Amino acid sequence: MIIDAHSHVHDPVHSHIALLDEAGADRAVLFGTRPHPERATDLASLRREMSVLGETIGGQSNGPDSYRAAWQELDSACAAYPDRFIGFGKVRLDQSAEQIAAEVEKEIVGRGFRGIGELTPPPDGAGRIEPVLRAAAGHGGLPVVVHGFAPTTSGDLATLAGLARRHPTVPVVISQLGGLNWLTAIELARDTPNIYLELSTANIIFAVRLAIDEVPDRTLFGSDAPYGDPFLARATVERVTAPGALRDRVLGGTLAELLGL
Repeated sequence: MIIDAHSHVHDPVHSHIALLDEAGADRAVLFGTRPHPERATDLASLRREMSVLGETIGGQSNGPDSYRAAWQELDSACAAYPDRFIGFGKVRLDQSAEQIAAEVEKEIVGRGFRGIGELTPPPDGAGRIEPVLRAAAGHGGLPVVVHGFAPTTSGDLATLAGLARRHPTVPVVISQLGGLNWLTAIELARDTPNIYLELSTANIIFAVRLAIDEVPDRTLFGSDAPYGDPFLARATVERVTAPGALRDRVLGGTLAELLGL
């Protein structure tokens, strides 16, 4: 089974299915999203969508209404293609620990999602995910995916590693291979048994090769579609691996085990 470990709801949804088919991907982890760059038709409209992305990855939640709209889109996509999408739900970090626990219970477990993410704490604010990890541990160790590219800092990655060690039953997935801090991300994952690295948006192919070499059982093929492309992301993994068990694990076997598929 080939599973794209990182993707966002597309508009229209069937365009995403076409990308997965082209890449030969059986399934994809699907996150809700506020920005939709795939809707853009020119530079001005793309700039508008990317400004929303900047707010999102900068940790600005913009209140419950924006989350509610993203949840509804995610629900609809997963309902339309239940055999292709594996839903992960996002929770607001600007809440008390009690509110976060209740939101995980209602919006993640209650909706039948398989994990939590993609979380976007503000730069140098990765400590805010600790209540999420505590809640995830209380539900059998739900995987938690955290945004890894800028504006996430190397200090944030170190914080995530420390939190992961405090919650060893929770798989903590650093997305986008930690962005420009990929060396730090690989070192931290190597030394922290419950940190996983999702490989999308890697800035150089050597980073993907090194990550797979150092943590072969905890590296995950992902595209970050629509920002990345599933076909190219799969080709990147296949470029740095030989056919066989290791490649199969990276392309989906590890994630299938993690999710009990």
